[in-house]
Amino acid sequence: MADNTNKVKDTATAATAADANVNGTNANVTDTGRTVIENTVVSKIAGIAAREVSGVHALGGGAARMMGSIRDTFGGSENVQQGISVEVGETQAAVDLSVVAEYGVAIHELAEAIRRNIARSIERMTGLEVTEVNVNVTDVHLPQDDKNEDNSRDLEAAQQAEIAQPRVQ
Repeated sequence: MADNTNKVKDTATAATAADANVNGTNANVTDTGRTVIENTVVSKIAGIAAREVSGVHALGGGAARMMGSIRDTFGGSENVQQGISVEVGETQAAVDLSVVAEYGVAIHELAEAIRRNIARSIERMTGLEVTEVNVNVTDVHLPQDDKNEDNSRDLEAAQQAEIAQPRVQ
């Protein structure tokens, strides 16, 4: 009788883990309960870990960064998952990300540092084995880009001030 009970329990555990995995989550099922780690959790950990690496200017490609700047203009919160894609299995995770590197940084060393920090953070926080971290460097941030952004902001502020002025008396 005990053998049948264990078989039913093992089958239920496997079904629960399979259901969670199909729904884009990771289910760690033990005798004392179940832990589910959503893809968004792994994605956020990866995004924060990538930003911690010196030499990373931003995450995401051009379109993602443009949407981020629009969101910032209207007071939205920063999207730490921008430019990150993850695949989470029962015991493993894989990460793809796009980054903009600071000018002058050795890009191959930057990519390796990003890989190490992301893998270390995900493994430490979730217990998942990170099988790969693919880094796509989409752009290099130049120092004069900051000056152009400052000039754009000044021009935009001046235009807003003009709009605020009454046009008729």
